[in-house]
Amino acid sequence: MRPGCPGTNTQQRRVTVTFRNPIWFGSICAAVLLLCTVPAAASEGSWQVGTAKTEITPDGPLLMAGYASRDTPCSQTLLPLWAKAMVLEDRDHNLALLITLDLVGIDRELSKRIVKQISEQHEISPSGIALCVSHTHTGPVVGKNLGPMHYRLATNEQRRAIDDYQERLQQTVVRLVGLALKNRSPCRLVQGLGHADFAVNRRNNPADQVPARRRLAELAGPTDHSVPVLAVRDQHDRLKVVVFGYACHATVLDSVQWSGDYPGYAQAELERRHDGCQAMFWAGCGADQNPLPRRTVELAKHYGDRLATAVDAVLLTSQMGPLAPTLETIHREVPLALGARPTVDQLQSQSDSGNRFQKSRADMWLQRIEAGQPLPADYPYPVATWVLGGKLRWIFLGGEVVVDYSLRLRDQLGSDVWVTAYANDVMAYIPSRRVLREGGYEGDTSMIYYGLPTVWAPTIEQQIVDEAVRQAAGH
Repeated sequence: MRPGCPGTNTQQRRVTVTFRNPIWFGSICAAVLLLCTVPAAASEGSWQVGTAKTEITPDGPLLMAGYASRDTPCSQTLLPLWAKAMVLEDRDHNLALLITLDLVGIDRELSKRIVKQISEQHEISPSGIALCVSHTHTGPVVGKNLGPMHYRLATNEQRRAIDDYQERLQQTVVRLVGLALKNRSPCRLVQGLGHADFAVNRRNNPADQVPARRRLAELAGPTDHSVPVLAVRDQHDRLKVVVFGYACHATVLDSVQWSGDYPGYAQAELERRHDGCQAMFWAGCGADQNPLPRRTVELAKHYGDRLATAVDAVLLTSQMGPLAPTLETIHREVPLALGARPTVDQLQSQSDSGNRFQKSRADMWLQRIEAGQPLPADYPYPVATWVLGGKLRWIFLGGEVVVDYSLRLRDQLGSDVWVTAYANDVMAYIPSRRVLREGGYEGDTSMIYYGLPTVWAPTIEQQIVDEAVRQAAGH
């Protein structure tokens, strides 16, 4: 148990959650020089990049997100949780902000508040702000994300602790951005693509059969084993930032100890290997992908080390392509169609069922209907695109996106396409038309835990792909 954390005998008290002080990278002398002499505007012909990070591990007992079976607040830490920021400024002074969070998810309401505050205080366009969670299943409940599974079933004391954490998180992220903006310096950007193969399509491979199938090269189902890597180097060619992604659930661990799971270990390992570097992970379209086998700390460390080694294999080659200091950002919300909506009688039947999560969702919508709010026909789904150097097209999608999307978008738009999921709003699973037709957890029953009133309409995949293609065309 970390010093200063209350033990289990104090869990009935209201918890005030605090965060540790932000940590900047770079030497003291370099930081002083930057603050005193570097102007806010980018130097002609180069990127300006600023970074900052802060620990966001709860300091008191808090419910853990991701699994319905855990209803005891967590008060112990296996691996610290982090919020990290990177600001990019191109030669025309356009700004983009990447924030990575060791959390299972954030909802639309919190995302909108954070983006609004950052935009107002730091004059960054909302289209250039990407909030990306790692989807670790050993992080805290954040607001009403996965509300029917966590927030609505929590005690009043637990809800107050969740609300306190969410408020502190918002203010911490906004302050972090200010530090990253002050920390800008001339840099160059290069990008490349690596490979790691521990992700397994969980819909097509029973977990207990994976070791044997792997030995026989008989694993089934689509996967995306690519490891996109963005490296930021300063004027002395020192590695300042490495940003990397992978399409796989962060579900190695299911204990009641805070950790960033395998992405947390991968980031920690890269920062250990590269002194003064800030490592930032984003989750790809891995909603139907699991790290298998799993369930031990040793495996979480093992997968983290393998992912870090895959990133290093890219960094150590001479094949990374440079990115000119130009930046374009687009962000729109698509009215993503929902399927047939339940009737009041159907909701009442769900409320009377013995399933507490189904009841939790049904009661939520019955209360809204009674207050005069009709069931929605669609959901405002976020799709964003950054174009770096006129070459790299980086797409940000909300929700838990299955692997079909990254495979299809790269096929349609070209190999220089990265697809980040779990970005800006984690409102539900995002199945492809194939997965929706097949049914199962990702296309059907997962909607209960997120709280949307029904499944998605069959048009979901085409709507999202059409918007990504429009943004690629600059529309």
